Amino acid sequence: MPQSDGGYVSLTGGPQSVYNSTTEPQSASKSVMETVKRVIGSAIGAQDKHALIERDGAQPYIISSRDRDKTGKAANTRMPSAPAHTAEEARLLGTMPVDPMDDIELRSVQLQYPNQRGSIVGQCDLRRVPTDKGDILVAVQGDTTKPGIVTYHDLGLNYASSFAGFFNFPSMRALLDNFCVYHVNAPGQEEGAPTFPEDYVYPTFDELASQLLFVLSHFNLKTMIGLGVGAGANILARFALAHPDKVGALCLINCSSTAAGWIEWGYQLLNSRNLRTKGMTQSVMDYLMWHHFGRNPEERNLDLVQLYKSNFERSINPVNLAMFIDSYIKRTDLNIARTPSGTPQTAASLKMPVLNITGALSPHIDDTVTFNGRLAPEKTNWMKISDCGLVLEEQPGKLAEAFRLFLQGEGYEKI
Repeated sequence: MPQSDGGYVSLTGGPQSVYNSTTEPQSASKSVMETVKRVIGSAIGAQDKHALIERDGAQPYIISSRDRDKTGKAANTRMPSAPAHTAEEARLLGTMPVDPMDDIELRSVQLQYPNQRGSIVGQCDLRRVPTDKGDILVAVQGDTTKPGIVTYHDLGLNYASSFAGFFNFPSMRALLDNFCVYHVNAPGQEEGAPTFPEDYVYPTFDELASQLLFVLSHFNLKTMIGLGVGAGANILARFALAHPDKVGALCLINCSSTAAGWIEWGYQLLNSRNLRTKGMTQSVMDYLMWHHFGRNPEERNLDLVQLYKSNFERSINPVNLAMFIDSYIKRTDLNIARTPSGTPQTAASLKMPVLNITGALSPHIDDTVTFNGRLAPEKTNWMKISDCGLVLEEQPGKLAEAFRLFLQGEGYEKI
């Protein structure tokens, strides 16, 4: 390669030999830097002799002919702090060559199921099921040829806001391969529902429970597994009492088996009145947050709290919610009792296996304890899950594992 084009001179022989210039003795009057200049100049060509730059003792860098444009001027395309030296130039300057950093791509490292709350709206087929008290919305998730799980939501929620975090949890999405889930919405509680007229008579809790018979008939379900939360748990328990042959097992969260007490009745009556006249007020929202999460939920999961507050403000029709609350506080006692072993059956009780669950921070612990005391011990499991108030959202992994083992114990071995 010609020297004028930036090539190297021969390492052996000739007056311009790099080897000779770096090894032959020099006069003491020449400084070390001048020697380096002469060596670099002979290595990169005469036209590059003035391209050696020194700045206050900083490390010099080279602009060679391959860094010049067509006019012969240095092209400012490289950072002075990271020159692209060849191995020979690096040895002459006493520096190591700088290699560009390659991008690292972790394409093969990914989760099979990302753990995120997401939404189940796009995964469901929405159906309107006619009943004796009007149509209700049922969201079908999964293959309808497989065993059915029927869910029922709590106050201020619907199928999408109540069960999205739970059924999007990885182990629960895997469970959908073996079941079809039928999410039942209470009348008027779905997002975008029209406001009921003032003369509309909202169904009682016993009538809401009887609507499930129409759901089973509509989808040709012989039996079902119930999964309910709060008010929805009470509705499923009523249906199981009335139709024990239709329910194979129940998983009930924060279930109350008694009528409303005076304090609950007073708070909920005030909430219902505010929802009808003022909409979703701050006092109503505070009560709903306490009902679902217990005290100080912001200290546990601020993002989840903001999500639920946004749902209460935007997704629920306040007048329809007021009617649902009125029906809830007018609920009657389930009138069930535990019959001692060896004595004749004198009171009604749930005959199917029941998984009775609450959170350690939930305000409904006493209700679940009372409910557990009224059930047959050989058919009941009571669980209190730590570090949560709303089990579905705050501890979906523990709940999913408990639910999976519960179903396995009832003969669903493929889960």
